[in-house]
Amino acid sequence: MKTRILLPFFLFLTFALAAQDAKPGIQRLFEPADSLNKARFWTLNGGLIGGYTGVVVALDRVWYAQFPRSRFHFFNDMGEWEDMDKFGHLYTAYFEAKFTSGLYQWAGVPDKKADIAGVVLGTVFQGTLETLDGFSEEWGWSWGDIGFNTGGVLLFWGQELAWQEQRILLKLSSWRRPPSDMMINSTDGLHTYSIIQRQNELYGTGIGEVLLKDYNALTIWASVNIHSFIRNEDTKFPKWLNVAVGYGAENIYGGFSNEWTDEETGAKYILNADDYPRYRQFFLSFDVDLTRIKTRNRFLKTLFSAINIIKIPAPALEFNTQGDVRFRAFYF
Repeated sequence: MKTRILLPFFLFLTFALAAQDAKPGIQRLFEPADSLNKARFWTLNGGLIGGYTGVVVALDRVWYAQFPRSRFHFFNDMGEWEDMDKFGHLYTAYFEAKFTSGLYQWAGVPDKKADIAGVVLGTVFQGTLETLDGFSEEWGWSWGDIGFNTGGVLLFWGQELAWQEQRILLKLSSWRRPPSDMMINSTDGLHTYSIIQRQNELYGTGIGEVLLKDYNALTIWASVNIHSFIRNEDTKFPKWLNVAVGYGAENIYGGFSNEWTDEETGAKYILNADDYPRYRQFFLSFDVDLTRIKTRNRFLKTLFSAINIIKIPAPALEFNTQGDVRFRAFYF
């Protein structure tokens, strides 16, 4: 969950740095420099170093300080949270590499060097957080996390090397469905707990929390641009229309199982698997690549690029490990 705290930071940096133009009369604020713009370059470096340092320090003192420290150790968490956190790592690493590369191109760094900077910094950013995990008794260094982090940056870099563009985008969508207000009894029968209370405890209540860390609400998508794979230059197929394949999960109220202990009372709770079966979901839907919509407005191009990390709401076909096939007239 904690890795996606970097997403709003990069979105903010995209717009904040665009306002730091040393020669506004020569170069438009949102237009990439034709050659290295030293003012932009060093402002960008300062923003990345200062901002990320602040995020890491804040995580260390606010998040990790809540849990016991330990010697560096490893932890196999494959399968935890039905691997929704792993797809979160894939998405975040891809996002970091892609947006960091875009920021360096905006500063006038050549495309290939900007791409390498994105890959390196995305790897460093995620690796730093994994190292902090390694010294926390609650977690540990996860090779699964590292694998999905690497997959994310390589998905970005591989497309740049092969096509010089991103034909396959990683996106997210998130919509919290109201949970049951059913109360459950503790294993000793002396206490009760509501599903809503457990949901809010795990995933928070704010819009940002729901969007970025509610595993029951979150879907990670691979959005594929069809037009870019059509070799016929005279095709009338819309350049902006994508097909998206998504992954999600439902009824996730604990890491490996729906069991937890209330820290205040020490009471243990176990959700009935028949009432709340944990299962994985696979989706097929349509999407829009906003960066392929024609516009000459540089601000709109920057805005489209920034919000292109979110999949548009659309009809979707769901397949899940419960053996069900469902048509969703509106899914986000």
